[in-house]
Amino acid sequence: MTHTEYNFDGLIGPTHNYAGLSFGNLASVTNKGAASNPREAALQGLAKMRAAMELGLGQGFLPPQDRPHLKTLRALGFFGSDRQMIESAAAAAPELLANCYAASCMWTANAGTIAPSPDTRDGRVHFTPANLATNFHRAIEGDTTARVLAHIFNGEKHFAHHPRLPGGVHFGDEGAANHGRLAETHESPGVHLFIYGKDGDRFPARQRKRASEAVARSLLLDPAKTIFIEQSKAALDAGAFHNDVVGVANGTVLFLHEQSFADPAGACAAIRNAAPFVEIVEASAIAVPLEDAVKSYLFNSQLVTLPGGEMALILPKESEEHPRVRNFLEETLAKNNPINRLVFKNVRESMRNGGGPACLRLRVVLSEDEAAAANQNFILDGAKITKLEDWVRAHYRDRLTPDDLRDPEFMTESLTAMQALTDILAMGGFYDFQK
Repeated sequence: MTHTEYNFDGLIGPTHNYAGLSFGNLASVTNKGAASNPREAALQGLAKMRAAMELGLGQGFLPPQDRPHLKTLRALGFFGSDRQMIESAAAAAPELLANCYAASCMWTANAGTIAPSPDTRDGRVHFTPANLATNFHRAIEGDTTARVLAHIFNGEKHFAHHPRLPGGVHFGDEGAANHGRLAETHESPGVHLFIYGKDGDRFPARQRKRASEAVARSLLLDPAKTIFIEQSKAALDAGAFHNDVVGVANGTVLFLHEQSFADPAGACAAIRNAAPFVEIVEASAIAVPLEDAVKSYLFNSQLVTLPGGEMALILPKESEEHPRVRNFLEETLAKNNPINRLVFKNVRESMRNGGGPACLRLRVVLSEDEAAAANQNFILDGAKITKLEDWVRAHYRDRLTPDDLRDPEFMTESLTAMQALTDILAMGGFYDFQK
């Protein structure tokens, strides 16, 4: 049966702001306190989704989560009406309020880890949502993420859903941002790469080896086709808080920086042994220093398989504008490898918070029957994208600062937007604020 690559992008929510909540994410910290443009952010994300569809790719989306997350504020001891909770939190703990407003679920590469049906022992698509235990603003996403995935991929015949890992940071799991799949074709049994870290000198690791091992077990993967690789501390300390900042795998290609792994020779040997068909396209530290890779998000590109079998990179405009990075990309295209197209997209609003094109998508490989069984409201076409663009223009601000989060009227705006979206998507009373 034919399988197709779908990318499920995070629809950027109306509370997109620069509160600088992500330690180790250089862009997030650098832009802390600046004014964001939620409307432009969401439209940029939708334009990237439209561009992927124009390449012939399957494209879906995950909706934003309800923010501010009032359920979390109540759990933290704030009481009274919704308005009173916002006012109390703004006065007593503005940093907690900022965490409860974060729009970080837009980066769906962290939503979870997915194993397609050709790779699992029971022949179903398996989903394990990430616990994102390292950062509080992300740790509160997990329950809603699990509900979203189960809502879109509903039906035990085709889909299996697992709970997120317990144990907090001891089993810190950041999802597909530290995972990749190699396969000769989408329907062929794949080899799964799980990248974990150990704390660097500057920044802590977010993905634990024990977490990757537990996720691999939950997904019912073949141990002989599962490889665990340690990320280099050099990459971590340079700002590669997730491995997808320095490497991406898809199909027959592994595209990465030579300083991605702690033991590059050993890792590549293990990968070639398990996946002898793999083509490793590597940037040397001379051609692209780690600092350039992190600044341009060269490797946080979407490596996609086009309908004709060729491969393309969907990259941020920052990669096009960086001379050394652009030179490396042109040299890569000139060589004999499957990557033969570059597509540069403006996702600057996301980039300023430390998320490039690959952060914004969750890759899900589906058979024809599995795709048909998924909730079609979340599988996009041109008309659906236009409807979402109209929703964004109707409900989003074009300027938002962290100070604006203190205003209860903004809470009302945000939740009104989310209510309108659930009506469009026929989700019913899905979110916590609607219960």
